[in-house]
Amino acid sequence: MIAQYHKLALTASLVLAMSLTLSCSGDGGGGDNNPGGTSSAVISSSSGGGSSSSGGSSSSSGGSSSSSGVSSSSGAGSSSSFSSSSAPAGSSSSSAGGDIPIAGCPDAVTNSNSVTCGGKTYATVEIGGKTWMAENLNYNVVGSKCGDESTGTLKDENTSACDTYGRLYNWLTAMALPSKCNRILSTDDAGCAIITPNHRGICPSGWHIPSNAEWDALYRSADGTSGTDSPYSSPTAGKHLKTKEGWTDCGPSGSGKTYSCEDTYNFSALPGGSGGSLGGFSGAGGYGHWWSASEYNSSNAYRRDMGYNYEYAYYGNLGKIALYSVRCLQD
Repeated sequence: MIAQYHKLALTASLVLAMSLTLSCSGDGGGGDNNPGGTSSAVISSSSGGGSSSSGGSSSSSGGSSSSSGVSSSSGAGSSSSFSSSSAPAGSSSSSAGGDIPIAGCPDAVTNSNSVTCGGKTYATVEIGGKTWMAENLNYNVVGSKCGDESTGTLKDENTSACDTYGRLYNWLTAMALPSKCNRILSTDDAGCAIITPNHRGICPSGWHIPSNAEWDALYRSADGTSGTDSPYSSPTAGKHLKTKEGWTDCGPSGSGKTYSCEDTYNFSALPGGSGGSLGGFSGAGGYGHWWSASEYNSSNAYRRDMGYNYEYAYYGNLGKIALYSVRCLQD
């Protein structure tokens, strides 16, 4: 009888631990637990594989706390024009960050105000002498996912969230690196090496995943400041970079919305939300997160963040296994 009691107690403890792990997965940046978007430390715990969190500790500046890369806030979707092909490029496998070679977005043609690759055309914009995609990448490559707002999960197939916000990618997929790089610094293994200064990753030819320094320059161009601190969080760049529509209760001056989304430079930042390694999805319409090519440590990389309810544009470092949006920058 005593042995049976101990077995039941152990089972209950395990169930409780699993529940706490899932419920404490964190928000992806400025979620419901920190609606004001205030600065706080960020802790992500777990290993770099297919675990329930981001791997390692992480930090954020000028934004809200986050851990697993799953935003806890929801919001109204925006209206943009994306479509996603039915089969991912490179392979039929959907294993994120797998060892199957990941190709950059193919058949690139760059024009004065757009770039076409993978059968899709993306608007571009020049800010501070640099040319950025003015839309989130929506390239269906192995390892990329689409969020399903109705179920709060990630899917391989196209969804309305992908049509609006583009696809989500973990850092390895965005950088077109093998899965072993989840826990290895780029400087410690030739197979995980980052090409400097322009690491193409899954971007079209002639484009690359922006580094911290390049995100910093964008922020400073938007807020009109100068400086050398890196990574940099801007107190006002968010309102200038967010698209005028598609963010929860956020719009341009005179719109009657509570929060400010001016899109001053036509960067048109979209709130694509975020995905977790266990397949959760949230935050679309409320929060946008974009990968940087810069690493923090062997298991974490830097991302950039904006939220509907604050003017900040900030940075954090999260586990490479989390899934965020991608913006490409021309070489």
